[in-house]
Amino acid sequence: MKNMRSMRLARWTDRISIQFKLIGAYIFIILIPIILFSWYIFNGFYHNTIQDTLKKNQYALSSEKAYILNNMEIMLRTAQFYTANKELMNYMQSPDDLEVPELVDFNTKSFSNLQRLMFNNPNITNVRLFTDNPNTMEIWPMIFHESRISNRPWYKSVLEQRGEFRWEILEDEKDIMNRATADNRAASTYVSLLKEIEYPSDRHVGILEVDMKIDKFFQKVFSPLQDDQSRMLVIDRSGRMFTDTGSTFFKDIDMERLRRDWAERPHEEGASFTFTLGDTPYLCLTAPIEQMDAHLLNVVSLENQVTQIRHTRNLFIAAAVVLIALLSVITYFLQSLILKKLHILRDSMKKVRRGDLNVQIDIDAGGEVGELAHHFRQMMKKMNELIVEAVNKQAAKKEAELHALKNQIDAHFLYNTLENLKMLAEVEAQYTISDALTSLGALMRYSLKWSSEYVQLRDELQHIRNYIAIMNMRYDDKLDLQLDVPEGYREQEMLKMSLQPLVENAVKHGMRTERTRREGMAIRIRAWRGDESMYIEVMDNGAGMSEEKLTELREKLAMDDVRFQARYGHRLSGEQEGRGIGLRNVMQRIAMHYGGEYGLAVDSEEGAYTRVTIKLPYLILSGGLSADEKSAYR
Repeated sequence: MKNMRSMRLARWTDRISIQFKLIGAYIFIILIPIILFSWYIFNGFYHNTIQDTLKKNQYALSSEKAYILNNMEIMLRTAQFYTANKELMNYMQSPDDLEVPELVDFNTKSFSNLQRLMFNNPNITNVRLFTDNPNTMEIWPMIFHESRISNRPWYKSVLEQRGEFRWEILEDEKDIMNRATADNRAASTYVSLLKEIEYPSDRHVGILEVDMKIDKFFQKVFSPLQDDQSRMLVIDRSGRMFTDTGSTFFKDIDMERLRRDWAERPHEEGASFTFTLGDTPYLCLTAPIEQMDAHLLNVVSLENQVTQIRHTRNLFIAAAVVLIALLSVITYFLQSLILKKLHILRDSMKKVRRGDLNVQIDIDAGGEVGELAHHFRQMMKKMNELIVEAVNKQAAKKEAELHALKNQIDAHFLYNTLENLKMLAEVEAQYTISDALTSLGALMRYSLKWSSEYVQLRDELQHIRNYIAIMNMRYDDKLDLQLDVPEGYREQEMLKMSLQPLVENAVKHGMRTERTRREGMAIRIRAWRGDESMYIEVMDNGAGMSEEKLTELREKLAMDDVRFQARYGHRLSGEQEGRGIGLRNVMQRIAMHYGGEYGLAVDSEEGAYTRVTIKLPYLILSGGLSADEKSAYR
């Protein structure tokens, strides 16, 4: 499917004129660098904007964290002051009920000083001490019984701290003095410092609670004077988020998704990440508050920055498009002038295609178009010369056909003469001579009659039988022809007179030894199929060849005509009997008709054998049936 689309695209592009291809290439060459350059510039611009925004808001986040740590220090000092007050600790763990004078004295001296300390720091909202001593009387608004807070969710966590400070954010907490009322307006959210009081040591005295309202503790988080493009919020250890929910900044932000995105990322100091809600990108910076096990987040909207970058980018793209369009129009007209000569050449070619071979091309310009026009004129001149030459060859061919007809008449006279001699030999009972004349006549008919270059293998085999029959008269029946060719393979297509040079070489060179002249020689022809090829082997057990002669023969078969003529051409006239010329002719004919992958392979061992193998394409001339199919059909 992919290849088909590629082919369609190639055909479509081939139909486009060269002028539009050049303009398209010109636009492509300009457009790609513009795209890469603009991507690089605006990507760098975007990252620089993010870095500048990051630094600016990181400073604001650090300032808020410093303010928070300062509030925590104030609350810790307040808690330490109260727990270090011996009169207060003695009062909370008194084993007996105090008398009225003692209570008055404690209230006017120690308790008043403690209240004064709390009121001196306006950010401290409450300081509460809860005792489990039943002998201690409650003194509002500071000292209460511990039973009042035993059902609070943070109570057990404070006791598990074993005297360590614990920070909690108490959401919608009603003041302990108003908890019995139904007025929900009294509820507030506090940042509380909680601690189990142990005095003097390992002895539970009570619980200390120091409260600061959350908008005082996290000043910038709840301040209405923040930048309208950024807002801070706090996430406590349980994942609750605290911020000014009345701000319009958060109206389009999914707080639950923000919580999930933050939870999936690192929370170390200076960490930041970006996220997108709708079409608006946001930058989120985080700073941990380790003592509270909470995190301070600064969420910054990048809408203005991104909008400015997009506006600049769109202006750049618009300017680039206008520039490319203007340059394309200018290029089109310039190319029209440049390609004018080429269009003349194209129109001249169209006239030649319609049969006008006397076209005059009036282009004398230099450059590639002028060179094309010159070569086109030369081509037309050569074409007219070839037409004249073809007409002359046609006339010569007719004349050659007349000569061939005359030769055919002469050949018929020769065949009739051989037939008369054969009949005369039979009358005189010279049957050996009669058979030899029969073989000679068939041999001559096969050799002289060339109605086609291609014959069937069976025709070649019959021709070899006739040749061997004649040669046996010379060698006293010392030649034994063995055929190992399945019937189905005998219809294999091959070039006429391909086997005779191989068998003739076997007879000429194989019968030169004393052994073969005395004992005779066997020539075996066999055929087999391998893959999509047909292999025909001619093997004799004659004289064979030495390694040097075999190497020389293989070089002759592999050489091109120029090298062969340069090396052996001056010797051919005196060595027509030499081995290799006939095999080379067969090799060249096979390669010319079937391709370079087909041809001959020669093997030999001196005094033992010579084997020549022909490789041909598998072509059975039997109506489409292969040899195996024909055998099965029979």
